[in-house]
Amino acid sequence: MTALSIEERLGLIRENLAEVLNPEIIESIMAEGRHPKIYWGTATTGRPHCGYLVPAMKIAQFLAAGCDVTILLADVHGFLDNLKAPLELVAQRANYYRFVITSMLKAVGVPIDKLRFVLGSSYQTSSDYTMDVYKLTALVSEHDAKKAGAEVVKQTSNAPLSGLIYPILQVLDEQYLDCDAQFGGVDQRKLFTAAKEWLPKLGYRQRAHLLNPMVAGLNGNKMSSSDENSKIDLLDSPEAVAKKIRKAECVPKVVEGNGVLALVEYVLLPGSGLKNGVREVKVERRDAEPLVYTNIKQMQEDYENDV
Repeated sequence: MTALSIEERLGLIRENLAEVLNPEIIESIMAEGRHPKIYWGTATTGRPHCGYLVPAMKIAQFLAAGCDVTILLADVHGFLDNLKAPLELVAQRANYYRFVITSMLKAVGVPIDKLRFVLGSSYQTSSDYTMDVYKLTALVSEHDAKKAGAEVVKQTSNAPLSGLIYPILQVLDEQYLDCDAQFGGVDQRKLFTAAKEWLPKLGYRQRAHLLNPMVAGLNGNKMSSSDENSKIDLLDSPEAVAKKIRKAECVPKVVEGNGVLALVEYVLLPGSGLKNGVREVKVERRDAEPLVYTNIKQMQEDYENDV
């Protein structure tokens, strides 16, 4: 395989992202001939569904770009978020997450020698980490902690104190996982900007942040593990997958909110590029030659024109 240039590697990292905060951090690391260290965390709260393919394809691109990737299986975070994950179930859930995510990456043929999984509870109860938690609770206001977690922590009228600790842990994870950048959805932007402000209070360096867009589910709304109609389960049979695709909310000539087009854009096209070296999606037609797409713009234009 031909070695990629710095620009090609940066292109893989940036592709399909909604935003990059402090991109110069990653650019300078590459200019120095080093490999950026990127971390992505997922709370082990429920069974992964096809929505996980979206961050998985980005992680695959990070690996293809030569980055070192750490996946945090955030068992403690899941417990803190309104007791979503009973601690007695965490170990088995974490094993399943590790297996599923590794399988996704292997499916598109990227090397996983630069991938590591870390269980949150393996270091988040250490004395140094705990002391840093205490330090941030003294430096960060209740208002700022609540604001940072507003989009990622369940908000209730009488919320538990754990919801204020959750964002503090996620910020500290950047330091304790020794990353150069954290990857996550745009719903975490407030938390990411908080990390840029809070870490220097403890004498730690700022990190870059890579923001993925929120992708529509099959019903046109945000994909959710609690909404059976919005997602495809990874254990669904081929017949069940086909049935859900046929029932998907696809308003004629309207691209926005189309979950099927989103899967093509964020999963199928980048996945085929990684696996086959060519980005290509073929649409079979009953009474005509198949349509072949190499970029999402072509497909979106055809859909808007009712081709």
